[in-house]
Formats: sequence, structure tokens, C-alpha cells
Amino acid sequence: MIRALTFGRYADDNFGGLERYVFELARALESQVRYTNIVAERGGAPDVQMVGETVYARPWASIAGTPVCPTMPWHALSRHRRAPFDLVHLQFPADPMAHLSSALLPRGVKRVISWHSDIVRQQKLLALYRPFLERLLRSADAIIAATPAHISSSQQLDAVPDRARLHVVPYGFDLSRFRERPALADELRRRYGARFLVFALGRHVYYKGFEFLIRAMAQMPDAAVMLGGQGPLTGELERIARECGVAGRVHFVGRIAEADLPAYYHASDAFCLSSVEPAEGFGIVQVEAMASGKPVVCCELKNGVTWVNQDGITGLVVPPADPAALARAFRRLLAEPGLRAQLGEQGRSRAFSVFTLEAMARGTLEVYRAVLKDGS
Repeated sequence: MIRALTFGRYADDNFGGLERYVFELARALESQVRYTNIVAERGGAPDVQMVGETVYARPWASIAGTPVCPTMPWHALSRHRRAPFDLVHLQFPADPMAHLSSALLPRGVKRVISWHSDIVRQQKLLALYRPFLERLLRSADAIIAATPAHISSSQQLDAVPDRARLHVVPYGFDLSRFRERPALADELRRRYGARFLVFALGRHVYYKGFEFLIRAMAQMPDAAVMLGGQGPLTGELERIARECGVAGRVHFVGRIAEADLPAYYHASDAFCLSSVEPAEGFGIVQVEAMASGKPVVCCELKNGVTWVNQDGITGLVVPPADPAALARAFRRLLAEPGLRAQLGEQGRSRAFSVFTLEAMARGTLEVYRAVLKDGS
């Protein structure tokens, strides 16, 4: 049994894509890897299955939206003394305390990094942090990216001297629950019904671009949006909906229970990933929509987002921060039901062939075994 330490950022009732990746990986490799997941304490318990040991560290402060938990190194070292870790699996971007914890472990503990995205917003902090980041990248035994575009579009992975250490392992999920249309989907359709119903989901933060989706609704009088999730911008998004005169057609449905998610996808005509910044590097929700047979409309961020959702194959791709372009894409899908069905079916096929839990588990385990073999 491999013993692995990871830092999944949070494990609460408002988790995002990075956290979901950590949860799914621990579940998929439960029989071969024992994970200890150290996270910042926040919120209530998540409504997903958690495997392995979860350790909550209390934040003392927040810098640029990142919790600072000085006890993380103590948690990591104390558990390593009790039962030594074989490797530490960092999730990047992550807070500096996670990186410090990794650096304090003995060098015999292998370092694996999952590269979810570059640091794109905190440029001033990055300038100070870059020397430490580059040392971390140079010392990593392996770096895992979810798509080839994560590597080709990165401006920070250039610090990796040995490109053989870079591996592509797409995120994978148990998608079986998205195959069938739940009865709740019909109820949602009646409740939020419109000629064209869009579903969008994510934390209400700057890079998700929900503002532009809301503004697109002003150009789609026959359309409505179910907007799931919550966050610091929820109040501002509600204000924009009122300002645009679409408050009655933009439905803020809040946090959606995991068990109910398939119904929201199936109730919709299309899914929208409106993210406008490369901090969105993949878009797990795109895969869930594709598995549900729904076309995806996303923005061209020149990264892994459009490796997942392929223009004209699984959905449509438009320029970022452009409400008019979003509205045009929705109007096209409304006017061409045959295209909508074709994109949905091709998306379903791609989801169930590329983004499986088994493939992610197999690829990650191969990386783990390779780095551990090199050190034996």
C-alpha cells in the first residue's frame, strides 16, 4: 500500500473542481493508495464520499484569497513520523503552507505535482514566490497535467528542466449516474421552463464569467438560466440580473446536492461554461454535461477547456467576456435541434471514452510507481 500525503485545499460543503479531483482520486485508488489529505478548515461537511484521512488545519489569515494555515507543516511532519509517507502529491495552485510542508519532509519522500493551472491573477505575489516555485518544479519527480494544453499553454512549466517528468493524465469520474434522466429533471423543467433552458454551475468568483452569461440572457427572450453554486459575487450577479431586466429568467438555485446534479443537467437544453480567465484550466462540469448528452458552450481560453469541449464536435466555443457571442451560440442551438442532438451524443461518447475514473486511476498509479521505482 502506497502512503501519500496531499493538500486538497478544502473538504467542505462548497468544494470546487480541484477538491473533486482529490476526492475522486482517493476513492479510485482506495485499494492501492492510502491518502492523508490536509486542508484548510471551512464550512460544513461535504456531501460526497471521503476516503482516507482528512486533516483540517485552522486558517490564521487569508492572502489574495488563499487561506494561510501555519499548522499544516506540523500536521504533515507529525503524521510522517508516525507512519512515513512514500510520496507527497501537491495540487497546484495551492497555498504556500502546503509547499512548505512538502519542502520540510525528507528528500526520500517523492514529490508529485498535479498542475491544474498557472497562477494568473496574483502577479505581484507571483514575482515574490517565483524563485521558490521554480525550485519546487525543478525538484519534482513528476508533474501531472490533465490535458496536453495544460503543458503547452503554461508560462510557468518552462522551469521544468526534464520534460520527461511531465505526464498527461485526464481527470476521470464515475459518470454512470449521468446516463439516465432522473424524474426530478421533469420537475425542474416545469419550474424553470423556457423555450431554451441553460444550466451553469460553479463558485461565484471573478474568473467564472457568470456576469456575461446573465447579460447574454438580455438578448435571448425565450431563454432562461439555472445558475448553481454560490460565492462572494452572488449578490453582485443578482444585481446585474435585475439591472439587465432578466431577474425572472436567471434562477439562482444555490448549492446543488451531489445526488441532484444529474437532474439539472438533464433538465437543460445546453450547458454553459462562461469562464473568462485561464484560471479555469479544464472545467469538470463540462464532462458531466457531456456525459448527460448535453452540448456545451464555453469560451476560448487557449488551454485545457477547449481540449475537453471541442468546437463543432461536443459543443460550441466563443470568445470570452462576449455576451453577444454567447447569445449567438444559444440561438444557433435553439434553431438547430439536430445539431444540438448531434453535439450532445458526440459529447457523451467522448466523456465515457476519455474521462473515466478507471483511466485516471491507472494513469496516476503508473506515475506513482515510476517515481517510487526510480528511488528504490
